[in-house]
Amino acid sequence: MRRRNWLAIQVEVIAGSGSPLWPRPGRLFAVARSHSFAEFGTAIDTALARWDVPKQADFVLADGVRVDDSVLAKMGELNQGDQFAYVFDGTWEHLCTVIERPFDPRKTRLGGVPELPTPYWGWGTLPDQHGLRWAKDDGHKSGPRQPAQPYDDLPPLLPGWGAQ
Repeated sequence: MRRRNWLAIQVEVIAGSGSPLWPRPGRLFAVARSHSFAEFGTAIDTALARWDVPKQADFVLADGVRVDDSVLAKMGELNQGDQFAYVFDGTWEHLCTVIERPFDPRKTRLGGVPELPTPYWGWGTLPDQHGLRWAKDDGHKSGPRQPAQPYDDLPPLLPGWGAQ
């Protein structure tokens, strides 16, 4: 593993389902220059709890070039400070910034060299991909009634769970 072959890329979720997010949740990724944009897109979706995939996704580079996530274009030409966008499902917009190059993933919480692009730090609250708030949410009915005590509706598997 050579440090110069790795990038640290910050990904911030700018908008979800067409609505701006603030504060913006985000993740830091260790990405090899040999990884493809498609591999990076999959890593972003996984790290941001996207469960309804595959959906159309594109990267938009600073010069306006679009890279479809099915294309095997590599991350190799990116440099520190470069910014590009990732658009998932047409309405989820992300700002990607190369924050460090060269980068050594062994000096992160990963403790080693990952085979694929991998998140190593994150922050913020991630909204559901479809805006769902509970298991049977159809977007039209009010939510389930909250129990009088926060854990009363749970089975008594852990201390404090279940009706006392």
